[in-house]
Amino acid sequence: MDPVIIVGAGPVGLTLALALARQQVPSVVLDEGPGKDEHRLARTVVLREDTAALLERLTGVSLADAGVRWSGWRSMRRKQVTQEIAFDDDAEPPPLHIAQHVLTGALRAALAGERLAKVAVDSRLDTVEQESTGVTAHTRGPRGTWWRGSYLIGCDGPRSTVRKLLDIRFPGRTAVERHAVAALRAELPWDGEALLHRTPPWRASGPPAAEVTGRPLPDGVWRLDWLLPPGKDLVTPEVLVARVRETLAGWSGGSTPPYELLDTGVHTVHHRLARRWRVGRVFLAGDAAHLLGTLGTQGLDEGLRDADNLAWKLALAWHHGPHEALLDSYQAERRAVVAARLRAADQALPLLRGGGGIRAYVPGAARGHDVLLTDGHLGRGPLGAPGSYAGSPLAPRHLEAETPVGTPPGAPVEDVRVTAEDGSFVRLRDRLGRGALLVLLIAPGTGVWERRHWVGAGIMPRLAAAVTALPCPAELLVAESYPGAAAHTVLLIRPDGHLVTALNGVRAADLYAAAEAAVGGPARAAEETSAAGATAGSAAT
Repeated sequence: MDPVIIVGAGPVGLTLALALARQQVPSVVLDEGPGKDEHRLARTVVLREDTAALLERLTGVSLADAGVRWSGWRSMRRKQVTQEIAFDDDAEPPPLHIAQHVLTGALRAALAGERLAKVAVDSRLDTVEQESTGVTAHTRGPRGTWWRGSYLIGCDGPRSTVRKLLDIRFPGRTAVERHAVAALRAELPWDGEALLHRTPPWRASGPPAAEVTGRPLPDGVWRLDWLLPPGKDLVTPEVLVARVRETLAGWSGGSTPPYELLDTGVHTVHHRLARRWRVGRVFLAGDAAHLLGTLGTQGLDEGLRDADNLAWKLALAWHHGPHEALLDSYQAERRAVVAARLRAADQALPLLRGGGGIRAYVPGAARGHDVLLTDGHLGRGPLGAPGSYAGSPLAPRHLEAETPVGTPPGAPVEDVRVTAEDGSFVRLRDRLGRGALLVLLIAPGTGVWERRHWVGAGIMPRLAAAVTALPCPAELLVAESYPGAAAHTVLLIRPDGHLVTALNGVRAADLYAAAEAAVGGPARAAEETSAAGATAGSAAT
C-alpha cells in the first residue's frame, strides 16, 4: 500500500510521521524548506505533561535536557503577589518550555534514523488529486515531482496550501492579541519560576504595559512577552529596549541589571477554525486546521493532540482496510475540542481585556481574572486542559457492566505503573501509540509477585481469552491500582490514551462491544461502507 503523504515539516507534521512509523505505517514528509530550522530563541513553545510525554516517547530523548521544566509559577498584580504555585511531578507536573527549533531538531533527528519515514526537502505542494484508492500530489522544486499516497495530511500551517486547494473555509478573528517578544540572558530574582505580572507599576516611553510574562529557558535565558494595546502600531527597537530595561529594573528593585539581548519579535494571535478537517482521503491538522493562543494557551499542544488522535486511526485503516467511521471521528472529536477551547477564550477575553467597567470593581474580580490567566498558561480548566471525547461517535452505548472510575469515559487516563505481558514493570503511558487498544486489569497484590505466579490464576485466563477474541489488536496489562477503580475493574484504553470505558469485572460481551465501537464498528470494504448488517466476523483482526 502507498505511504501516507504529510505536507509540512513543522512539529505537527514531524510528530505525525514518527507516530505512524511506530505503528509500521510508511510516510513521506514534504518540506518546502531546506530541512533546517532557523534558530530563534524568541520563538518557543510550552508543552503540557501529555504532549511532552508524547514527544519524548516518539523521539526517545528527554526533552527536559534541552528545555526547562519550571519549578513554580508566580502571578503578580501591581506590586502584590496574588498566586504562587510550586510544581510537583506527581500532584501537578510542571510544563516544559523549549525553543521550537530545538524541538523540531529532536524530531528531525529521530526521523533520520527511521526507515519508514522520508523527508523530501525543497518540495512545495501545488496540486492534490484524489480518487477512491489513493491521493496524488505534485510538488515544485529543483525537479517537479509527483507523489502517490494512500492518504494526505495537511500540516502546513496557517496559510495551508492543502486547505486552499480543497477550498475549505477558515473563518475566525484576526489579531485577537499582539505581543512584543524578547529573548535575553539575565539574572532575575525567580530562579526557574515563570511569572505573569499584570499592570506592573512602572512606565517608560510609550503606553504602559498591561501585562508581561517571563518564562525561563536553559543557560540563564528568559523569554519576555509584553501584551500590546489594540492597533497596528509598530514596535520599534527603541520602544522594545525601553520595555526590556524598565521591566528588568522593576523586577530587580530599581536598577537595570546586566543583560544580553538575543532575539526579538512580535507574536500575533489569531483565532480561526477550519470548516472541515477531512475531505475524502485528505485531512488537516495543526495550524492548518485551527489557530488559537490567547490568554496563555498554546496552539501547538492541540496540534500535537491532532497528530496523536489521527495516527492510530490512519494506521488501523492502512493495515486493515477502510474504517470510514473511525476516520470520520477524527474531525468529530478534535474539531469539537478545539471549538470548545476557542469559545472559552472568546468568553473570557471581554472580562480580562475589557479595560474596566463595573465588573472591575466587584470584590475578588481581579483575583478571579488571575486564576483564568493562570489556567491558560498552565494548561488547566477550559482554557488549557486536554479535551475529552465523551460525545465521540466512537463511544460505546448501553454497556451493562460499565462502572465509574476516577477518569470519565473519553478523558485522558492517568499514568500508573503497570505490568506488561512480558512481566516487566513499565508506565502505562509507555504502552500508548502502538496501534493497539490497551486492556488494563486492576489487581491489587500483583505488584509484589512475579507475573508467572498469578498470570494463570483467578480471572486472568478468562480475561486473556476475551482480549484475544477482540475485533482489533489489543494488549493486556495489569496494575496494582488506578484512581477510583475497585479491584477487578477492567479499563479499555485507546492508543492515544483516552478511556473508552471501565467495566466491573471480566464481561467479555461488553468488552467486545466497547472495542468494536472504539474502532468505528466492523470494518467494511469501501463499496460496502453504507451497507447495513455487516457481521463481527468482518472486523479487522
